[in-house]
Amino acid sequence: MLIVILATCASLCAQPAPPAGMSLAQAVDAALRNYPSIQVSQEQINAAATGIQLARTGYLPKLDALAQVNLATRNNVFGMMLPQSVIPSISGPVLGTNNFGTTFGSALGMLVTWEPFDFGQRRESVNAATSARMQSEAALKRTRFEVSAAVADACITLIAAQETVRAAQAGVDRAEIVARTVNAQVNAQLRPGGDASRATAESAAARTLLMQAQQAVDVARVNVSQFVGLPPVQIAVAAPKLLQPPPDRTISPLDTNTNPVAVEQSALIDHLKSQLKILERSYFPRFYAQASTYARGTGAETNGHLLGGLNGLAPTIQNSAVGFTVTFPVLDLPSIRAKEEGQAAAIRAEAARLKQIATDLTAHWNRAVATANGARNVAMNTPIQVAAARAATEQATARYQAGLGNINEVAEAQRLLTQSEIDDALARLGVWRGLLAVATAAGDIQPFVMEASE
Repeated sequence: MLIVILATCASLCAQPAPPAGMSLAQAVDAALRNYPSIQVSQEQINAAATGIQLARTGYLPKLDALAQVNLATRNNVFGMMLPQSVIPSISGPVLGTNNFGTTFGSALGMLVTWEPFDFGQRRESVNAATSARMQSEAALKRTRFEVSAAVADACITLIAAQETVRAAQAGVDRAEIVARTVNAQVNAQLRPGGDASRATAESAAARTLLMQAQQAVDVARVNVSQFVGLPPVQIAVAAPKLLQPPPDRTISPLDTNTNPVAVEQSALIDHLKSQLKILERSYFPRFYAQASTYARGTGAETNGHLLGGLNGLAPTIQNSAVGFTVTFPVLDLPSIRAKEEGQAAAIRAEAARLKQIATDLTAHWNRAVATANGARNVAMNTPIQVAAARAATEQATARYQAGLGNINEVAEAQRLLTQSEIDDALARLGVWRGLLAVATAAGDIQPFVMEASE
């Protein structure tokens, strides 16, 4: 009977095969295609691209056209009115009368305005729009990077849960074998009934551990499905490379400037600087070359008589003009200076935030390196733990079969073996997870993904 138990345990430990399913690289690619936040960032780039086109239209002349027909009175008075947008303007002589007779009036005209030079303000507007697009592109890269890191971590979590299920299932099988053996001996009155109860309890505890592990697998599948766009029941990850210890290699030095988070922050600072340049060029005269042509019609005469009928509907009196206009915001300097100071403060704040990002990334990288090194040491020790636990289980079982031990020794040995197998699987994955954390802090997980997917 002892030989049968040991042979069965050995076969259970040796039979698991790598699960079928998508590789880590395929999971990352699916997430990059399907995760909505990436589409959001892509559309933000498209919006920023139209901003460049809008800024470039500032170099084009402006053409305004007008057509108007009205039926109105023609009373006019001397006097001035301050600029406003409520009372319509009127032209013509003051008639000295006040009546409500109406006549038709019409107007048709065009005004062309072009700014031949602007001291670089339009150029800086284009540069600001370009920097806004570069910021959006950096945000897209950061989003893609974060999604890739998140789905890779979710896949590792799923594999860890699957390995826990494998070890827990082996523990259930061992516990059931022992329970059947003990029950047979109790029924033959070779062992006390308490041994059967203890064996049954251990078998139930092993099944509880298995159920908890299966629950963790289901939750991990949901986390992966969130990124790859598949129902949880269709999620399966195959990464046999992750079940082996990764090769020991030197970790490259950290360069925080290449991390997508830092790159996006740098792009934001550049965008703020370009906006500051626009403000610096706003306190200059504005020069406009203008040309206008128009025609007006009226059914009123200068002596106060009305022509009647449809007179005034056709614009019969023409005028044209060309000229050069200069405007200068004389009293805008204090407000512009205040805006410049506010923009400069915003730039300094974002520069300080960039330093904080670099500090945080460095700390994250140092923690990740320490975690990866520690996990590698643990992974080198857990095989010794598993071998010793398996030997202890064999010895406890043999002692129990020979009547030299009790069921408690067998139960404790089996629990230790199950936990050791779980620790061994998780230790190997812990090294990979630590390397993923290092790659995440460094800002490039593609080499990690390709290595784990081989």
